[in-house]
Amino acid sequence: MFQRILIANRGEIALRVIRACRDLGIEVVAVYSEADRGAPWLQLADEAICIGPAPATESYLNISRIIAAAEVADVEAIHPGYGFLSENPHFAEICRSCNIEFIGPPVDAMRKLGNKNEARRLAREAKVPIVPGSDLIGSDAEALRVAREIGYPVLIKAAAGGGGRGMRIARNDISLQAALKQARAEAESAFKDGSVYLEKYLEQPRHVEVQILGDQKGEVVHLWERDCSTQRRHQKLIEESPAPNLPPQVREEICRAAVRLAKTAGYYNAGTCEFLVDKQGNFYFIEVNARIQVEHPVTELVTGIDLVREQIRIAAGYPLSFTQRQVVHRGVAIECRINAEDPYRGFAPSPGVVTRWQPPGGPGVRLDSHVVQGYRVPPNYDSLIAKLLVWQPTREEALAVMRRALREFIVEGIKTTIPFHREILNQSAFIEGQVDTTFVERFWLGGEAGPRDSKPAVAKK
Repeated sequence: MFQRILIANRGEIALRVIRACRDLGIEVVAVYSEADRGAPWLQLADEAICIGPAPATESYLNISRIIAAAEVADVEAIHPGYGFLSENPHFAEICRSCNIEFIGPPVDAMRKLGNKNEARRLAREAKVPIVPGSDLIGSDAEALRVAREIGYPVLIKAAAGGGGRGMRIARNDISLQAALKQARAEAESAFKDGSVYLEKYLEQPRHVEVQILGDQKGEVVHLWERDCSTQRRHQKLIEESPAPNLPPQVREEICRAAVRLAKTAGYYNAGTCEFLVDKQGNFYFIEVNARIQVEHPVTELVTGIDLVREQIRIAAGYPLSFTQRQVVHRGVAIECRINAEDPYRGFAPSPGVVTRWQPPGGPGVRLDSHVVQGYRVPPNYDSLIAKLLVWQPTREEALAVMRRALREFIVEGIKTTIPFHREILNQSAFIEGQVDTTFVERFWLGGEAGPRDSKPAVAKK
């Protein structure tokens, strides 16, 4: 087992990894930017090293500074958390070339799955359903031909990256040409890769993902599914397991498909296979997140398995500590992401000092957060400040406990998404488990969900 690990991240996930390391008797080195100097989680590390100014490009995304800190601290491994460099195969390759283990998947699998076009090819090889679409599009004429074959509306997607960037909806030939230009430009700007491909656009699908774990000996298991349909602009807001109203046969098939894909890719460590499920119950693979997910505690609550601890054990060369038959799903877990945002102003960021922090508690409640009273939420990074989770034997009971916990949760000094979650949990569609990926935009924002529709430019008068 490792003796000393560096955490190349910040905030809630840094604290989560520190706790897993403590449980395993491993020393922890934390890195931080100048914006995070004095942050609460740093006090729990054995050593803390400043790696640069506030901008992420000069600190948490700066590979050379992180590697230098790892070498100075004499660590054996680096845990990247989620976001930042967690899905960067170049970073993983550099770590291993410096004899520092990267706590994540192999470089080859990261590269294959990080490119959506290559991931679709692997899915076909593994006999995993994919959304009807194309390979990389070379010309506008080819795009028009493919769009007419699969039928409008179609979705233009960047081959690299994610987060909704480089994505556009086209509903006819005219809008397709404008959308191609916009998607390519956005993809080139965001990912330095303007390659795009087409997919059939599914109207109001559900977003269901499967948690997988694999060891370096080739064993891969699934830890069942999570429903992440409550989202806005491709950012998840509420996650739960099991996915409500998902037919048992579909549930079994989607989990087996995730395992097949991971084995085909030669994948190990933690990962998430993401799918869209249409109104007829058909499911389609969309991508793999080659890292630990923000919402991983949902799976921990329903399976009793510590995913971060398993990540570390796998990276150290240990086999999985359980078999597929031993993965038992119990009860219902729900997670609400609490962000420093104002839901009444289009979810605008709300950095600042937390003047009051009164977290909820009681049976069945878990709060993962790095925040304490007096903490200053910096404007430089993701706005997530807490993950509020509940577990109960039934979904009805879980919803009741989550409503109670949200009422107890008091945060002052900044705006948060707590009021948004209170309202969502009282909506009949959510209560009945009838939510799709367009729900938040339709209910809360009053607009269309998903990628933007492309409209022909109108000349100014």
